[in-house]
Amino acid sequence: MAPTTPSDVLRIEDLRISFEMHGHLNEVVKGVSLRVPAGRTVALVGESGSGKTVISQAIMGLLPRNGVITQGRILFSDPIKDGKTLDIAQLPADGTKMRKLRGGRIGMIFQEPMSSLSPVHTVGSQIEEALQLHRPHPRKEARAVTEKMLGLVGFRDPSRSYDRYSFELSGGLRQRAMLAMALICHPALLIADEPTTALDVTIQAQVLKLMKELQRDIGMAILLITHDLGVVANMADEVVVVYRGELMEAGTVDDIFRRPSHPYLKALLKASPDFDMKEGERLVALREVAPVVPTRKKPSYEGNSAPLLSVRHLRKTYGSKSGGSVLAVDDVSFDIGRGECLGLVGESGSGKTTVGNMIMRARKADAGEIVFHGEKAPVDVLGLDSHTLKAFRPHMQMIFQDPVSSLSPRMTVLDIIREPMIIQGKGDAATQKQRAVELMHAVGLDPRFLNRYPHSFSGGQRQRIGIARALALDPDLIICDEPVSALDVSVQAQILNLLKDLQASLGLTYLFVSHNLAVVHYMAERIAVMARGRIVEIGPRQELFRNPAHPYTRCLLKAVPLPDLDRRLDFDVAMAGGTASDPASWPAEFRDVEGGSLRMIDLGNGHSVLAAERCTAHDIAVHRGHHAAQ
Repeated sequence: MAPTTPSDVLRIEDLRISFEMHGHLNEVVKGVSLRVPAGRTVALVGESGSGKTVISQAIMGLLPRNGVITQGRILFSDPIKDGKTLDIAQLPADGTKMRKLRGGRIGMIFQEPMSSLSPVHTVGSQIEEALQLHRPHPRKEARAVTEKMLGLVGFRDPSRSYDRYSFELSGGLRQRAMLAMALICHPALLIADEPTTALDVTIQAQVLKLMKELQRDIGMAILLITHDLGVVANMADEVVVVYRGELMEAGTVDDIFRRPSHPYLKALLKASPDFDMKEGERLVALREVAPVVPTRKKPSYEGNSAPLLSVRHLRKTYGSKSGGSVLAVDDVSFDIGRGECLGLVGESGSGKTTVGNMIMRARKADAGEIVFHGEKAPVDVLGLDSHTLKAFRPHMQMIFQDPVSSLSPRMTVLDIIREPMIIQGKGDAATQKQRAVELMHAVGLDPRFLNRYPHSFSGGQRQRIGIARALALDPDLIICDEPVSALDVSVQAQILNLLKDLQASLGLTYLFVSHNLAVVHYMAERIAVMARGRIVEIGPRQELFRNPAHPYTRCLLKAVPLPDLDRRLDFDVAMAGGTASDPASWPAEFRDVEGGSLRMIDLGNGHSVLAAERCTAHDIAVHRGHHAAQ
């Protein structure tokens, strides 16, 4: 390999990393070489467990204690500071030089924002700590700089957000706080490990544009670790593809997307859902899992035409320390038919997860009605007491968004999957173990892993364990809260196909909460769009994607990054999405101006939109036609 040139901020040469387990070295990174030129973006792409995150940990000097660099160099050259080249692989991880680099000249956005932020310090104080450590400011000025950065990464009220704690924020807002912390010192190199995984498309576009602008302004280089090929197509100058610790293919973004040569890269490109997929077309997973479908009597709903779940006028308000209140869910109503998948999309903080939590009774609703129409008499879900709620629980289960915090670190995988069965008194220990083995096969994991703990799995593998646990009690309805947001595209394809197969064979019903519109397009028959706690549009998938009526829905669709170099994201158009959920940016037809109220207007074919009471379906059609003409 040629010697390092001043234009390379980072150059990795023949890097080999092993983990010591039971006295043996297990090699996980096998001779990887790559470079990140100044002011450029290099995308590192690969599946869960391919070694991407381990490479980033080595660059930051954050390898676990049993991790060791056995060969190779990690050369860092800071063109802004002094231009000297340091071999990070030779630096002590807790030495002075490494501490100055880490967080100062090399910033990092971690994949798991919940476990990366302290729950006992405010978000603002944590970001300010990073600033004061590397670029000291007077106290008042430091707060002003921190609030400005919070505003840049999309917090609506930076001053108020400064004093909030991480557990008060949605997944997307936590990720934005991590981004602010990484960027506040204006690093020469930013390592972004899945930086937009938890973000909805409008804020994702905002964050990606911000990264591009900072890159241009301060000459920052970016090593972007992601499984989202749409983000890669819109952000990267060069792409490096790794598989099981080995480099498969590397080249310019043009070479990778237009002239892929390695079979693994070609398979990755086919595994991503997009809006051009035909009805009934399946994603092509790299390793298709033939589900071992658990035995279950398919529910019989003959003679019962009612939807499986009816939600009416749901409302939830949260109080705040300042004495005010935040209306998180406002008058939400929808039905989910039997065997149907209803998609629920919207930006972070729109109330999607809160709706799912209220249906599960994990959050208490302030008002409204939730009725479950099972095989027996209708069940008033909100009216159940603790005893009847426990008996009802098997009918509805949930797949959680964060695969780290939703799995107990003190329990083995077997214990995690058995726990719902133990609580409900289903079967003896042997039967429960057999069921756990069956479910591990169903989600594509080796049953030999049952005695391991969650920390020994990748993010994608942990999410599959969560899916297995949700299936343990043979539920009728599964609320999927971002179930594939932590998964790379190949495993995502496998899980989405699996969920579809299970839905068809077991008669399952899904409420699929996601910010990924391409995933929702693939999974859901009908889609509901949420903004600021309200459903603003609901309708059949094709109708909603082909002919969106609400301005917020249109902004969502424009902000989706596609894995297609000929349809690149227009960041200026997509940036309008940053304020798209603010009703003040909507035309008068969609706002409650002059004290008027809003109502759902039927546009036909099961398609409805939230608009001013005075509007008619004709008014909406005229507005839609005018917008299409523009």
